[in-house]
Amino acid sequence: MHALIPRPWVLAILLPVMGIGAFGLYRSLGSGFLPHMDEGGFVIDYQTPPGTSLAESDRLLRQIERILQAEPAVQSYSRRTGLQLGGGVTEANQGDFLVKLKPFPREGIDAVIHDVRVKIHRQLPSLDVDFAQRMEDLIGDLTSVPQPVEIKVFGDNVPTIEHVAQQVANRIGNIKGVVDVFNGITVAGPTIRVRVDPLLAGRYGLSAQDVQDVLETSINGTVATTMISGQKQIGLRVQLPGASQYDVASLGDLRIPVGSQTVALKDIATITRDPGSDELDAENFKPMVAVTARLEGVSLGRGMASIKRDLSENLRLPSGVYLEYGGIYQEQQKSFQGLLAVLVTALVLVFLVLLFEFGSFRIPVSVFVVDVLSLFGVLLLLKITSTPLNISSLMGMVMIVGIVAENAIFFLHYVDDFRARGLSLEAALIRAGQVRMRPIAMTTLAAVLALLPLALGMGAGAQMQQPLAIAVIGGFSFSFLLLLLVLPVVYHVLLGGKNGQRFPRTQAHDLLFGELGNLAK
Repeated sequence: MHALIPRPWVLAILLPVMGIGAFGLYRSLGSGFLPHMDEGGFVIDYQTPPGTSLAESDRLLRQIERILQAEPAVQSYSRRTGLQLGGGVTEANQGDFLVKLKPFPREGIDAVIHDVRVKIHRQLPSLDVDFAQRMEDLIGDLTSVPQPVEIKVFGDNVPTIEHVAQQVANRIGNIKGVVDVFNGITVAGPTIRVRVDPLLAGRYGLSAQDVQDVLETSINGTVATTMISGQKQIGLRVQLPGASQYDVASLGDLRIPVGSQTVALKDIATITRDPGSDELDAENFKPMVAVTARLEGVSLGRGMASIKRDLSENLRLPSGVYLEYGGIYQEQQKSFQGLLAVLVTALVLVFLVLLFEFGSFRIPVSVFVVDVLSLFGVLLLLKITSTPLNISSLMGMVMIVGIVAENAIFFLHYVDDFRARGLSLEAALIRAGQVRMRPIAMTTLAAVLALLPLALGMGAGAQMQQPLAIAVIGGFSFSFLLLLLVLPVVYHVLLGGKNGQRFPRTQAHDLLFGELGNLAK
């Protein structure tokens, strides 16, 4: 401090360097949504080829079971076929696995997921799988935002947007770190179409509805009556024998009653097999296909930046087709905007409170400079520990603003108290630094030691608050140097050197800080 106060030009060089450094750290940091943690289990959402029967799906999925049984870190698992947690329609070729891992020591969950994913892709290439940790999958199923990456393709022509969606899926599938890519085209089926010829059916006195009623009874059956079983009422369905074995050939031989005679279905209708129809989705009454993917070994922010850059450079969109980015990335952007607004608001409110309290811009500006520079320490420690920016670390930034401002205000009140005793501005700054160094050091040390277990991820659930702890430790530790070295120089410059005026005392000032002089003795 002795050397810096008479050399304010050092600060003039230091502040821009720190500002540029903070911007560079911010740009180089990855970003995410929620803190990444090992939940001790994961979910495998799967989809076999469209039209796969329940029996065939079960046969394929038993191979996944054998893969899980051979994985050393897997303790147990359960499977659902033709069912899922969300409220969407689930066909026989869809479902999920819930996998529970053994307690530590074992491989990390990311390594286990990667190993299982590689084996499934190698042994069952026709199977579409999607891996997620349990909490992420649960939130995704209930909020319809299941994947981190969601690229929505909008347009008026459905075949066109499906073609573009396939191009998007092919492009992002080649980007490093992008896994579990799904082109968003879900095929429902296959189906058997029966087109009744009204002229041929009319010759026998039949209508399309008459034929439909016979088909419904023959294939699905009809509820003829009900029976009571306990407290449930169960319907008794009448169905023709062997109805479940109908195909295009045998269905044509189905006899339709016409009075006392019958007519073959193939004589009055055309029967074809349709490979399936694409499910149609819309958002805001606009046809849409959503391409989804997950990220492995790369943060959400960097992964999305690579995807956006690749698509903007290599994808040409037809007229009337446009892209929007949704998924967890969209939720992250909304949350970041809200938390950054809170951070800026906190800085502004601290500035305004100090301005109204002291009636001068010198004190608020001095505290504001230290507050902003303390964020450099937050970003630096996040970079050193390879911790991405997320909701938790941004909350730590907001906390640092209030903590550093409080310490700065106490320091400057000591300066004013020593000046009231007749010391020069420079002497008062040096004396305040000597008095406040021990309390600031002890406060910083206590905070760092208290947050260290969280920062190291020790204990159950600690990973959820780990980024917050790292952010607070970084900002708190760096603010120790700022309060003792930078704040005195900034205040000395703003107050105009030795001839500067003390800030005015108010009644609130005297009530809160009248005893500080006695404590400093």
